[in-house]
Amino acid sequence: MKKVLGFVLALPFSVLAAEPVATAASAPAVSSGVAGQLTQLVLGLLLVLGLIFFLAWLLRRVQQAGPAGKGQVIELIGSRALGPRDRLILVQVGNEQILLGLSPGTITALHVLKEPVQVPVTEKATPEFAQRLMELMGKDQKDKK
Repeated sequence: MKKVLGFVLALPFSVLAAEPVATAASAPAVSSGVAGQLTQLVLGLLLVLGLIFFLAWLLRRVQQAGPAGKGQVIELIGSRALGPRDRLILVQVGNEQILLGLSPGTITALHVLKEPVQVPVTEKATPEFAQRLMELMGKDQKDKK
């Protein structure tokens, strides 16, 4: 028993992990040559791409399923970029509005507004380029709805 165990331990692991060779009589080759390998490669690539798109779609659905604005205590009123990594953000917490400065690694409360800024409620405005494009195509923005 010790000799057999010693022999098995002396074998390289690649020999132990090798699959048995199939004979031609027991299992015919499904894909042979370059065409079979290319087909297998393309199908594998399509499977991976499909999985990526499915997971992106699923992630988008899960994020939208959460409570969008319901029960939120903190609301983002507006923001303005000051530079590539710095921003000013106006946040409303309850009845107070706070102006925050954001830079990499820090958030600083700059000012607490005594009177809240009234933000006009507007429908989703069409960007100027999209509006001009619709005019050129002969479509009015009212046709979009």
